[in-house]
Amino acid sequence: MKRTTITLPDDLDARLRREAEQQGTTVSELTRAAIEAHLGGGQARRPVAAASDQSEQMDISEHIKNIIAAEASRSD
Repeated sequence: MKRTTITLPDDLDARLRREAEQQGTTVSELTRAAIEAHLGGGQARRPVAAASDQSEQMDISEHIKNIIAAEASRSD
């Protein structure tokens, strides 16, 4: 695995860390999933987070795609 350093605005970093904590995953794993979801293809690891009801599960890659799309539209 290759280590990559990125620079994020403080508010985006805070949101990323908050999301990782809420999903019970690491910032690295959430970032990898977001990049894979954005680029598509490959062997995407798709973290699944339990919803408030343990019988329901949400594929967080869809949530990540929404975050990326919102950020992209804000920078336009």
